[in-house]
Amino acid sequence: MDAPSDTLPADPIVGIDLGTTNSLVAYCFESGPRVLGGELGAIVPSVVRFLEGGEVEVGAGARLGRAQHAASTVASAKRFMGRTAAESASFAEGLGARLVEGPRGLAAFDVGGRVVTPQQVAAEVLRELKSIAERELGRQVRRAVVTVPAYFDDAQRQATRDAARLAGLEAVRIVNEPTAAALAYGLGQARRSERIAVYDLGGGTFDVTILDIVPAGEAGTGADCFQVLATAGDTALGGDDVDRAVAAHWFGRDPALQQARQDHALLVAAAEEAKIALAERDATEVSVWLSGGRRSLSLSRAELDAAAAPLVERTLSACQRALVDAGIHASELDRVVLVGGSTRLSCVRAAVERFFAKPAYTALDPDRVVALGAAVQAAIVAGARRDLLLLDVIPLSLGIETVGGAVAKLVMRNSPIPTRATERFSTSKDGQTSVRIHVVQGERELVEHCRSLGRFDLRGLPPMPAGIPQLEVEFLVDQNGVLSVKAVEKRSGREASIQVVPTYGLTQDEVDRMERESVEHAREDMTLHRVIDLRIHAELDLKWIGEALARVRGELDAAYVVELERAMSDVRGRCEAAARDPRTVDADAFYRAKQALDVLSMRVHEVSIARSLRGAGVSQPPEA
Repeated sequence: MDAPSDTLPADPIVGIDLGTTNSLVAYCFESGPRVLGGELGAIVPSVVRFLEGGEVEVGAGARLGRAQHAASTVASAKRFMGRTAAESASFAEGLGARLVEGPRGLAAFDVGGRVVTPQQVAAEVLRELKSIAERELGRQVRRAVVTVPAYFDDAQRQATRDAARLAGLEAVRIVNEPTAAALAYGLGQARRSERIAVYDLGGGTFDVTILDIVPAGEAGTGADCFQVLATAGDTALGGDDVDRAVAAHWFGRDPALQQARQDHALLVAAAEEAKIALAERDATEVSVWLSGGRRSLSLSRAELDAAAAPLVERTLSACQRALVDAGIHASELDRVVLVGGSTRLSCVRAAVERFFAKPAYTALDPDRVVALGAAVQAAIVAGARRDLLLLDVIPLSLGIETVGGAVAKLVMRNSPIPTRATERFSTSKDGQTSVRIHVVQGERELVEHCRSLGRFDLRGLPPMPAGIPQLEVEFLVDQNGVLSVKAVEKRSGREASIQVVPTYGLTQDEVDRMERESVEHAREDMTLHRVIDLRIHAELDLKWIGEALARVRGELDAAYVVELERAMSDVRGRCEAAARDPRTVDADAFYRAKQALDVLSMRVHEVSIARSLRGAGVSQPPEA
């Protein structure tokens, strides 16, 4: 065992891997990180059974009784955190208690007529981990670094923080799971620079992260530097999906198995048992009590590989996206580190080694490595480790809606976090006293193709002509990947802000669609964005030219006025067409027409300015 408890700080920070299938708690002693809970470290199944009278059973006992008490048992709650019931339905079958709609349409579970949220389930697991840590450390544990999948969005991260708070823990830092794994891998390894891929396939989620590990001497930071280059993944893909695929295989082989819903849950549990057994043998047989009596079900490794193949292929597609985003080829990687219990499947390891064309690194325990990395990050937060520096990234671009439905991106995907970005905007109408800020997430150029994250209003602006107010919008993504947005009108000092907490998270289909369509429609989107920007600026130009012309029309040559009004009419027509449908407007022709108007209007502005100067009693310099 490590140092006695009196050498520990009074308020220790632990590292927690809150997993879909299993969860662990670890602490970084002076000798290094260790999973708590006995000599080998306790792995707590993320399964909770809700008993009559309000008591709960957490962990191994709940998992063992899951088949007999399916209606009162919740497993894999992490998959449902921050999601709506509608988008969770596809992976809810066979996981225990019935999925229902909770507050705001979010996923929840019906447990004996009581509605329980995924956060409440996760909180019970976290309480168990907190208790393990307190028994072993001999200290009250109030703070933790908690890991999440890299592709968890703001809502899912916030749900994780809420679960920690319900368990009596402050989540002082939210860390991406593959990044935590890289910290554990790199501990004591950073003697030379390495570029690694962390392939993390757990019970319910998949992430792949490309990162550089640079030793302190090369980094010039005084600490070993872990810099994430790119991340990709799928928050609805993991071992649970393999279990359901095996159950579907059994259904297809024997249609008589398709009985009551409870039988489906029992078959999924049996599939998990068979999958685990096949890690050490080529074929297995499991026995399960169904509504029609006891059944023996066989499964070979070849059948398991065939059932899992489409899911494994999805992970490789994400690996390719990450490599493209990082701007590198697989051959440039020094090592591929496997993380997550599902990487024990032989078909997964074989596919990863084929894709990256190098042996997978399996020296670290895939079930414990994330918790160990979380403990290292906890030591960094506590100030006990100053020799490590972690630079993570944000997975999807963030921006705001501008006039005409375009998106102004302030933070690009795979930007390092924490990050801050500011952009200046103005109003599009005279006398505006409020501006609505619409925050969106995605890779496309138009709001209609992106995901809305939140809206807030900047009110109390002094009425000014369009284009005069100076609105500064600031995006701040903190070290936990949580976004805050602030808007300030610089002339008046009025400001408003929001911490963006959407009502639910992104489905993987949405992430895939955002990324795919951002490439497929890149040229079209940029053209539409250009037309919208041209329209916005042209409308302001028309307003200012029209006002100037009204003041000095009598001082201008009649032929010039006719030519100017003809050019204004041409641009106005293009603006109106762009307002109806920007897809119908030739962007190049619009640009040329606007440029011609800008050049032609210089005369009217010169005369208008000269008149204003005379009215103010300012003498003009004599002509040369």
